[in-house]
Parts: sequence; C-alpha cells; structure tokens
Amino acid sequence: MPRRRQRHMPGSGSDGTEDSDSSAEREQTNSSESDGNVPKRQRLTRASTRLSQSSQGDVSGGRSKLWFDSFTPDTPDLKRAADHDESPPLTPTGNAPSSESELDISSPNASHDESQAKDQANRDSDKDLSHRPKRRRCHETYNFNMKCPTPGCNSLGHLTGKHERHFAVSGCPLYHNLSADECKTPTSKQSRYKEQVAEMRKGRNSSLQKEQKEKHMEHRQTHGNTREPLLENITSEYDLELFRKAQARASEDLEKLRIQGQITEGSNMIKTILFGRYELDTWYHSPYPEEYARLGRLYVCEFCLKYMKSQTILRRHMAKCVWKHPPGDEVYRKGSISVFEVDGKKNKIYCQNLCLLAKLFLDHKTLYYDVEPFLFYVMTEADNTGCHLVGYFSKEKNSFLNYNVSCILTMPQYMRQGFGKMLIDFSYLLSKVEEKVGSPERPLSDLGLISYRSYWKEVLLRYMYNFQGKEISIKEISQETAVNPVDIVSTLQSLQMLKYWKGKHLVLKRQDLIDEWKAKEIKRGNSNKTIDPTSLKWTPPKGT
Repeated sequence: MPRRRQRHMPGSGSDGTEDSDSSAEREQTNSSESDGNVPKRQRLTRASTRLSQSSQGDVSGGRSKLWFDSFTPDTPDLKRAADHDESPPLTPTGNAPSSESELDISSPNASHDESQAKDQANRDSDKDLSHRPKRRRCHETYNFNMKCPTPGCNSLGHLTGKHERHFAVSGCPLYHNLSADECKTPTSKQSRYKEQVAEMRKGRNSSLQKEQKEKHMEHRQTHGNTREPLLENITSEYDLELFRKAQARASEDLEKLRIQGQITEGSNMIKTILFGRYELDTWYHSPYPEEYARLGRLYVCEFCLKYMKSQTILRRHMAKCVWKHPPGDEVYRKGSISVFEVDGKKNKIYCQNLCLLAKLFLDHKTLYYDVEPFLFYVMTEADNTGCHLVGYFSKEKNSFLNYNVSCILTMPQYMRQGFGKMLIDFSYLLSKVEEKVGSPERPLSDLGLISYRSYWKEVLLRYMYNFQGKEISIKEISQETAVNPVDIVSTLQSLQMLKYWKGKHLVLKRQDLIDEWKAKEIKRGNSNKTIDPTSLKWTPPKGT
C-alpha cells in the first residue's frame, strides 16, 4: 500500500492556533520577491534552514511541520520547478542535499495563490496516481570543494551540456576551447552529424540469427581467448568502424613507445606508483592483474597495501581504511622503529600484495602468491599518522639450508639511510636467538649483494677490533656473529685478509682497515639506525 501523506494547512499549527512560523515565512517570501539582488540559491537555502529548524522544534511535541509533496514525472509543477533551476540547491553545510529531508521542493518566490494552485494540482494527480508507489526525487550529489585542474576554469558547465559543474579535464569546456553555453547548445554542424549517425545506426540488427550465433560459438570454442571475438552483426557498421579506428590508433601509439624504448614486449606499463606521500618510479616488471598492469600509474595504500586504479578510489579507501600498521605481532620497537612478524598463512592477502609491490624494485624475485610457507618481518617508521613501511625481509619457516633471509627489500624512499643494514642485522639477531648460523638465499640482487658485503665487512672489522687473543678461528667468528663461514671467508678474501702460507690459511689483522672503520664509527656518532637486542620481544616459532 502506498504511504499516505500528512498535510497541515499553511495557516494553522498542529494545535489549532495560528502558525506564526508559516506566517513569518510568507512575509519573508513576499519581501524576498521585491528584493531582486538576493540570489535565488541563497533564498532557497534560507527557506530550507527555517523549515528544518521549525521541523526540529515540533518533533519534540510529536508532530512535524515540514512535509513534501510526492510527485511523478507527469506532475506539471515539478517540470516547471526543474526547468527553473536544474542545479541542486545547497544545504547550510555547503554541500548538495544528500536526501529529501534537506530540501524544500516548493519555490520560495511563489505567492499564496500559487501555493493553493499547486496543492490542488497535486491532489488531482494523487487521485489519478494513488495506485502507484511514491517516488522520490534523486539529486546528483556534487562535492563543491573539488575544482577543475584546468587553469582559469571556474568548474561551471560540462562538455556534454547535461551538468552544471565539472571537476575533471575530460569534461572541461575551457580545456576543449569551448564555453559552457556552446556545450549546452549544439551547433548546426553537430546537429547534422548527430542526424547522420542516427541514420547510420538504424541498419543495426536487433539480434543475431541462429546461424550467426552458431558461427560465433564455433569461433569461440576453436580459438578461445587467443583470438578476438567476431564482431560482425553485433553492432552497426558505423560503431564497428569507430572501434577499428580506435584499435589502430592505440596500436600505433604503442609502437611509437616501443620504438623509443620506453616499453618492451611483454612488459607491464606501470611506470610509477603513488605510495603514501611519495610517487615512486618502478624498476622492474611485476605480475599485477592485467587490468592494473595496463595502467601507467598505480595507487597503493601504504598501510594495507591494496592497489587501486585511480586517486579517487584511493582517497575513498583511505577514508575508511582502519589499518595503521602491518598485521601480525610487533616483535621489536625502539623509538619510532618497529618490526612486525607477519605469517603468510594467516595474512595471505597482505603478504601477496607485499610481494607484488617488492617485485617492482627487485629483479630476481620469483615468489608472488605462494606465501604460506614464509614469515615476513616488516620494518616500519611511526609518526602521528601511522606506521609507514620502510622495508621487509622474508624467511622460510623451515629452511633445510639454514637460510635466514629469502627476500629483502628497502623501499626506495628510505634507501641510503642505514635501514638496509638494520634489516640485515635484525635477521642475524633472530638467527642468534635461534642458535643457528644463517645466510641469505641466493642469488642476491645487485643492491642486496652490496649491502651484505658492507654488513659482513663491518661485522668482521668490529670483531677484529674487540679481539684480544693471538689466534683467530673462523668457526668461532661464525658462532659469535651467526654469519655463515662461507660468507666470512669470501669477505676476508675481498679485504685481502686471508693468506695461504706453508699449507695453512692465515687471517691477517690489517690495522689500517680497522682504524679506518673506527674513524667512521666515531664520525657517525650515536646513530639510531642500529638494532638493540634488548628491545627484541620474540621467541622462535614452533617447528623451526
């Protein structure tokens, strides 16, 4: 059953007395008619405010003065109101009304006689259409805080001529060298072209014949997704020709980019990602889904690592994203630096997104989706907005070769700041707690090899500086530092500290290298880019 409407006579209140608010409103309405300098939108906003306030005042008494006429598209008064002002009125907050409770449909400039005529017309239309369900007016909601990025544009008008405002370059009349009025009124040339297109589209077949359907199905079964579907007889010849031209133009643009060396065959087209407050240039291909890989830019949430297609989607996501740090357990914290242990089995989506993100900056990474056998240790830097991703490393839960790192990455915006060595030092700290000797999984990337060589060199020189004995054993160094003996030997050889003499390998203590390292340590001072073992709150997972 359709919902019946409550009506109140304009001249009487709910208790039978004279409605002073309605009288004051009519007086204000009549005075506003004589004042031609007050904008209509502003008058409508004030009327809505007064009616909303009066409605709130009478709600406490059990009734509401504010009522709305239901209407249908055939209502003549509605058509006149729509023709009079197409744009949605503003609410007192400055935004377009989100529901009818914020909008007064009746015009503030109408006289008392016109209001009675409207009521009579609405009653007549209600009698004829009482069997129909009530319809509510829907308004397109605009965010008036947004502005068109085109310089000199006031965001008024739209390229299609159907909207009062625009917020993107694609709908900007000024960008297309037109005015808002020109977009509303099509030129004679545009009208003739529209008639020609309509005439050409009349020849389109409404549906495929049985033989044509069988031909299309046979083609699809034979070739699958390796061929383009048959497009003949699906649409008009005009639309099909337009589509073919667009295909040819897109392929020509791709060929130009390929000739210039900007893209290679089979590579993705993601050139930059928007990550937090940084815009990062990508280095390598990452197997994102095809619909995302085609984009020139990817938008990634820096907390949950969800990837999106546009900045608008990212902005909406950030407004409702409740994540402020990685999932899992926080196993280390000192100052603003924290490390979270994330299980690939418990937080599969997050770890997969992390691997896809890391592949944009790693060449030899092959793990993307099979993340369940791994633990991820994510390092973050905290501020008043949340814990921002600095880098991470992953390790197998059960490694038969005692690898303590499977993949390691420092985000480009945090490189050359000491965070890479912190991640490496943290991985060896976990190996010490496990009472194991660790080593990174091979092959190492170019930057990874440089970082590990620098770390091993620093560890050995510190050990030499603090060593007071006469004989040095590589096995003892390995047990104390948790560094694999193979890595120790390769580092000693690169430092020219390992010699073979009379059938024995001797370790030479080069004081010049030790003094140089010590001078750098003093110059560096008390840096906070070091791992403090006392800040670790972690026990080895079961089964490792």
